[in-house]
Amino acid sequence: MRRRCAHARCTEDGDLTDQAQKPNGLFITFEGGEGAGKTTHASFLANALIEHGYEVVRLREPGGTTVGEQLRAIVLDPANTQLGIHTELLIYEAARAQIVCEVIKPALERGAVVLCDRFADSTIAYQVYGRGLSLDEVMRANEFACQGVWPDRTILLTTGSTAQKGLTRATLHHEADRLELEGAAFHERVNAGFTRIAKEDPSRVRVVESAAAKSQTSKLIFEELSDLFPWMRELIDDKPEYFAPLDIRKAQK
Repeated sequence: MRRRCAHARCTEDGDLTDQAQKPNGLFITFEGGEGAGKTTHASFLANALIEHGYEVVRLREPGGTTVGEQLRAIVLDPANTQLGIHTELLIYEAARAQIVCEVIKPALERGAVVLCDRFADSTIAYQVYGRGLSLDEVMRANEFACQGVWPDRTILLTTGSTAQKGLTRATLHHEADRLELEGAAFHERVNAGFTRIAKEDPSRVRVVESAAAKSQTSKLIFEELSDLFPWMRELIDDKPEYFAPLDIRKAQK
């Protein structure tokens, strides 16, 4: 399941070189089951990168383009109970093909850091491990839609609890969408799929278990990205107060 880097920026042993502000940006994805905190931590990371002078493009899948958002509405609509699993796969891949050609490729070519909430790993976890589609089929579909683009680094957020608790957290402030309405057993299979993906590609996929304090989780994420952005090490070691606003916002809710 291992893939090449999105651009020719790897050494012979596969290690990434520092790409800060150089042509060809960095593509970082956030993955995980429902309620893992992907959106919160992607937002905090984006702000940190912007403060340090990077152009940041934040995206979500499916979505991120006009076409992608229309496809997202279809695939997540609870009313679409008859949507077939092959149709579902193709909708995700269509949205991905559009966001890659319209947004991700151009952003990387001009040197931006692209942060995406879900990408092709989610399709493997949900469609293969969750739905039971063939791994070979889904991987071929991913290859076609990704058009040679693959994440440089993936942060896999886990909750350290049951899938049901994650679902409860995810739907606390909104009505459940079509996927969130799937049973806990489905989402346990999805989470197991993410674990398998991480084990098969540990250099790219870094597992971060969500801590009780969001600030601690964010520190762990920065730790897993500090080889790409060395200035993150200073924040972790010398400026712990930098992460404190995450907990303040939580306390105010």
